[in-house]
Amino acid sequence: MPEDAKWYVVHTYSGYENKVASNLEKTVENRQLHDLIQEIRVPTETVTEIKDNKRRDVERKIFPGYVLVKMLLTDESWYVVRNIRGCTGFVGPSSKPIPLTDEEVAKLGVDQKEIEVSYSVGDSVHIIDGPLEGFVGTVEEVDVDKNRVRVTVSMFGRETPVELELDQAEAME
Repeated sequence: MPEDAKWYVVHTYSGYENKVASNLEKTVENRQLHDLIQEIRVPTETVTEIKDNKRRDVERKIFPGYVLVKMLLTDESWYVVRNIRGCTGFVGPSSKPIPLTDEEVAKLGVDQKEIEVSYSVGDSVHIIDGPLEGFVGTVEEVDVDKNRVRVTVSMFGRETPVELELDQAEAME
């Protein structure tokens, strides 16, 4: 009976998120536990900071002090994760880890779903969702990794660049 791996939240010392993740990855590699512990993530986002009139893109942790682990919960996997240096335990009551629900996983954007787009730079697209629904624009840039597309839309006689999610636009036929 193959059981599905679930996402669990592991609490770490603040600032130790990447260290815990890399140590856990090494342990999984060394002990051949790929079937039990499948994925380890430290959720981050890229933020543009302006300091001294200079723009910089900085990667920030979305949840400081936490690491997300996709695993099958067994005594062995629990023990391995729990005993990584810098890890203080799982999120959940006492010593029982609680997996994230499918809705929580979707909201966090942890499991990225592959979206295939039928348009590319220079194509005309029809906006099918959001405040500009019904508008037609030209694709300027497609970023599949970030689930974004930049479209230029003509509004009030002006060309206006708009950022949309990939599924908010569809190719015109």
